[in-house]
Amino acid sequence: MKKLLTMIVAGLVLTAVSVQPVAASNAEKEARFAGKVKVGIEKLGTGQNTRVEVKLRDKTRLKGYISEVNENGFVVTDAKTGASNPVAYANVAQVKGNNMSTGAKIGIGIGIGVGLTILVVLLIIANSD
Repeated sequence: MKKLLTMIVAGLVLTAVSVQPVAASNAEKEARFAGKVKVGIEKLGTGQNTRVEVKLRDKTRLKGYISEVNENGFVVTDAKTGASNPVAYANVAQVKGNNMSTGAKIGIGIGIGVGLTILVVLLIIANSD
């Protein structure tokens, strides 16, 4: 049983090491990133509880909450001044938000638990030989 488990783990490690990323053009990478930003913003939602900090490609930083989301971008409204700044998804370099749902927090916790369990099992196997 131990040998079988060791061989499976070794096979998974070799598979993970041998995978090579597919090269994509810069425009494709930017389009994929903009899509990820759009999905992330849609998950955060709108309203004064959706605090975000957005860093744009031109190094500009915007802080506030998401007041509006549409197909091409979103609007960050400064909570102190009330100034609204429209942002196109393609212009975003980084977004930090703090409106994580309970389901997302549970998912992260489960992922960490599974990772630690695998690590402990591997350590036990390595020490038993």
